Amino acid sequence: MTSKKIWHITFPILRNKFVLTILIFGVWLLLFDQNNLLDRYQDVQKLKQIEQEKDYFINKIEEDQRQIKELESNRDNLEKFAREEYLMKRDDEDIFIVIKEE
Repeated sequence: MTSKKIWHITFPILRNKFVLTILIFGVWLLLFDQNNLLDRYQDVQKLKQIEQEKDYFINKIEEDQRQIKELESNRDNLEKFAREEYLMKRDDEDIFIVIKEE
């Protein structure tokens, strides 16, 4: 089809005031409205990111609760955790920290 044929077919349709109004309204909704497509897409992406963060934090909370339960149930584990994480020691011990340089 040539461009003249396409123009002769579409021009009478676009001259219809109802079709023209619907087209203008559609363009307005897609591009300029408060809830346009670009904003909706950004909101969906933000929602996906927040849901991923939520899943991460839920898993982290479950892991921490498991670790707390393990520390509360066994005194040896509590002592091991305190020694490793907070470098605590008994009165008659010395601690040596070895740092490897790359």
